[in-house]
Amino acid sequence: MCGIAGFIGFENNKYLASDVNDLQKHRGPDHQGLWSDERIALSHQRLSIIDLSEEANQPFEKYNFVIVFNGEIYNYKELRDKLNKNNRINYRTTSDTEIVLEYFYRYGEKCLDYFIGMFAFAIYDKTKRSLFLARDHFGIKPLFYYHNTTKFAFASELKTLSKLKIFHKELNIKQLVASINYLWVPGNESIFKNVYKLPPAHYLILDKNNNLAVKRYWQINEGNISNASEEKLIEEFDSILNNSIKRHLVSDVPVSSFLSGGLDSSLIAVRANKYIAPITTFTIGTSIKDKNVEKMSSDEYYAKRIADKEGFVYNEIILDANIVKDLPFIVNTLDEPIGDPAALNTYLICKAVRDRGMKVILSGMGADEILFGYRRQKATLYAERYKHLPQVIKYPIKMLVNNLPVKYGNKGLRFNRWSKKFIMFAESASSEAYRLSYSYFLPKQIQNLFNFDVSKEINLIIEEHSDLFNSGYDDIINKMCYTDISMFMNGLNLTYSDRASMAASVELRVPFIDKEVAEFAMSIPGKYKYKCGESKYILKKVAEKYLPKEIIYRPKASFGAPIRSWISNDLSEMVDDLLSESTIKHRGLFNYNQIKDIIQVDRNGKEDKAYQIYQLLTLELWLRNFID
Repeated sequence: MCGIAGFIGFENNKYLASDVNDLQKHRGPDHQGLWSDERIALSHQRLSIIDLSEEANQPFEKYNFVIVFNGEIYNYKELRDKLNKNNRINYRTTSDTEIVLEYFYRYGEKCLDYFIGMFAFAIYDKTKRSLFLARDHFGIKPLFYYHNTTKFAFASELKTLSKLKIFHKELNIKQLVASINYLWVPGNESIFKNVYKLPPAHYLILDKNNNLAVKRYWQINEGNISNASEEKLIEEFDSILNNSIKRHLVSDVPVSSFLSGGLDSSLIAVRANKYIAPITTFTIGTSIKDKNVEKMSSDEYYAKRIADKEGFVYNEIILDANIVKDLPFIVNTLDEPIGDPAALNTYLICKAVRDRGMKVILSGMGADEILFGYRRQKATLYAERYKHLPQVIKYPIKMLVNNLPVKYGNKGLRFNRWSKKFIMFAESASSEAYRLSYSYFLPKQIQNLFNFDVSKEINLIIEEHSDLFNSGYDDIINKMCYTDISMFMNGLNLTYSDRASMAASVELRVPFIDKEVAEFAMSIPGKYKYKCGESKYILKKVAEKYLPKEIIYRPKASFGAPIRSWISNDLSEMVDDLLSESTIKHRGLFNYNQIKDIIQVDRNGKEDKAYQIYQLLTLELWLRNFID
């Protein structure tokens, strides 16, 4: 895991690349390298995981190429053996970086067909004076770029390009609107105009004349649904997942694991423990006060039970409101406005990992997206049935739910909160219902929030989601999974995980977000992802071989911070300060009266608006960091 950057066409290419070694040092504290010629300057920040020797430092030169590489190729040993069968190669390292370069040397862009892993890399051809960039199949590793007729720049983090003043900082209003709606920035446009994210499963070629072409190299198997029996699917998925977990343990440094006490992380930790026992695990916990307001489950109780049973080395970190003092740092870390507090958890855990002298941690992320694990997915299925109820039944239900409080005193009323959300989207068409299930505003509410017309941007966001939802799969369950892989997983979960973990100089690995695992998961019929009222049915049947049923079948708990408790209590002063009338009117983006109403209805317990408030809070901090 590392940081990379490159510059073409600037008067001070080399100085810019040198500055990146300071700006992205958290991504690679073990070594910072620089390479340049008259056309390009490349920089690399190394977190040493595979081949710890100096010979494996980057930028790495071989033949007529120079590579800067971020990530891991988990099958690099098998790829090395394949090359060795028919070639006499003079290897200088035992790194996966050299394998990437060897395969590019022989197969060009087709090298990407061989790699299983997470990666973003750039290869410069000194002879052709051309640049090749590629990003992994799911966008686990980030890659931002800026391009005009004479200049090109890329970096692992948006803040790097921003701080170097590579581009004129003008907000992309569509993405700003999307960040308000979803709490994160979807797609391949960034929050700034003229700065883009190289899409997952794509490569980019910049020729010697600065002509740019972006092409897709892989597509998940849309609509390719298996007709195997349930028993066969369980057997195959068990084997494929085991192979992925085993691959994700390849490392020359110790590997640890998240442990939430839920299905996904527990299964990964137990399976990994067979190969690297005793595995060191890290669990996040919350205070009793915050649990009461948020109605959060006791993850640490279940995590400790499974750790004791399996003999893990158990570490527990208690999350409390003191973390809010680090909020400006976290907002800056995330690159774009993200109002999901899960980044706080990830950073705290990864900081604890680093404090223990470790560099690598496994995560159960991705299982919910590929295997139908979210409550909102199940709620959208319920909505399909609700729509067919007679209006004489739906009307009183709607009236009752709309008048329910979401808080009583200092205790949150979770069922009421969920019911209000359900009623908001339950009568919409499938695509719209699913979008609204993870939207935090209705389109009309977004327009009322802004001080200027954003109807065009709202319509574009709706159209993009609809096009994605209605492509590729016939059954609604896999439609939701495919949409989540393309949007939610990439735009939120992988984004905050990369930035938060790398801020602590730790590599986070995701065995469920593996090319072979995801391909197989997306071939499973929806009826085996949700069966007998159980989400992630097929995974739970696999897990029955390895985990106690109290872990497998416990209610799903979200991986988040007690933001409702904090907004009501510890963050209230910050809310009043950063979202004051003078601040909002000075900024000129939003209608202050709308923001005041949002805060008021949350505080009086009539509506649950904590996440909307938190996103507006983080957005103001982001604007101060990136614009002011």
